[in-house]
Amino acid sequence: MQDDLLFDRPLVEKYDRPGPRYTSYPTAPQFHAAFAEDDYRAAAERSNRAKTPKPLSVYVHIPFCESLCYYCACNKIITHNTARAAEYLEWLKQEIRVQGALFDESRRMTQLHLGGGTPTYLSNAQLGELMASLDEAFHFAQAAEREFSLEVDPRTVTPEQIHELHALGFNRLSFGVQDFDREVQKAVNRLQSEEQVVELVQASRDAGFQSVSVDLIYGLPLQTVASFDTTLSKIIDLAPDRIATYSYAHLPELFKAQRLIRPEDMPPPERKLELLELTIRRLTEAGYVYIGMDHFALPDDELALARENGTLQRNFQGYSTHADCDLIGLGITSIGKVGDTYSQNVKETAQYQHRLEQGQLPVFRGYRLSDDDRLRRDVINALMCHNHIDFATIEAAHGIVFRDTFAEVLEELEEMAADGLLVIREGEIEVLPRGRLMMRNAAMAFDAYLAKSQGRYSRTV
Repeated sequence: MQDDLLFDRPLVEKYDRPGPRYTSYPTAPQFHAAFAEDDYRAAAERSNRAKTPKPLSVYVHIPFCESLCYYCACNKIITHNTARAAEYLEWLKQEIRVQGALFDESRRMTQLHLGGGTPTYLSNAQLGELMASLDEAFHFAQAAEREFSLEVDPRTVTPEQIHELHALGFNRLSFGVQDFDREVQKAVNRLQSEEQVVELVQASRDAGFQSVSVDLIYGLPLQTVASFDTTLSKIIDLAPDRIATYSYAHLPELFKAQRLIRPEDMPPPERKLELLELTIRRLTEAGYVYIGMDHFALPDDELALARENGTLQRNFQGYSTHADCDLIGLGITSIGKVGDTYSQNVKETAQYQHRLEQGQLPVFRGYRLSDDDRLRRDVINALMCHNHIDFATIEAAHGIVFRDTFAEVLEELEEMAADGLLVIREGEIEVLPRGRLMMRNAAMAFDAYLAKSQGRYSRTV
């Protein structure tokens, strides 16, 4: 096992509690409806006037799926009626035109991510229309500067379509595998063969994709240590560039689909920790670098290199190698980050269409950061991406005395220091190997809103 990640079960159990994932700070529960379309337009204008305008990043939410995966907590629409997706695409192109007009033509789009739902619910011809609209509105950067990624359900594409996706301009793919075990797949209503995944991963490499990622979930019904070990062996043999291993949060009281999972099939809490420990051991022994949270990457992958050289970023899609961008969210529920603001689109397709029919942006809530928010965001980002806070860097950027501003936080972190999870020195905080799995707990100490937040969070480990 790598010396930069240690699994200490008693400490994992002690600190495993609900907490934010910090894809943003402040987190989404702080967004409010007083932030409206005019606030978003003003933020876009301020971003254009910046001394050095940031490059553009775009997230597009495609909500459609052909079948229901029982574990899924995403915002999705289950339908076989492809006309609904065609109609949605037309409204999406309308939003792209409206949004594109807000940003200076000299700015270039360096990053794109299509999520869902199932983005590959759209045909490759429809995806081609989408890409053409995005290029016209946001002006794609040169191919060498792009990070264009797409989430793929292996059940929805062929090897030939994988080659077509690369020709459309995508250079990174993420395959949703979750688990290869047939009984687990039946329990969550997601049947797909190992052969399908192997064939598509090979097609991705043949087509020239720069990075191939695989998503797994541990804690699913009927999973055992032995069965998941088999899945991990098969994934390691595939050697994807990146592996995301998500912890399943079973919240049937919040997510209707999860009520279709039989309670008696759910693994006991101690099983999840066994599965996590197994995953860490198997992947690190196989040479994968622990990036943070749920993510692992091969040593020569851009994520691992960014972690090594200190340029790793974190945004609403997780970890990123690109420098800070203005993020434009498109489609229902999507979240954007423009300048010093966050914004989120409406959640229902009827509302989405109505806003666009009226010539309005579909923004329904958001948030503008204060000076204190920006300070704490930088501190939390340093922890989440670099496991380290340099007091002098923060002080120079924000005009504070770190130990004075965060005196109570430093006192709160003494417990984690006493447990050997981090060390507080005169001018820095460093997360130690034993504490890397608990980095969210350290970040929570700097969160000014957490005590009064009404958000429902996943567990930190």
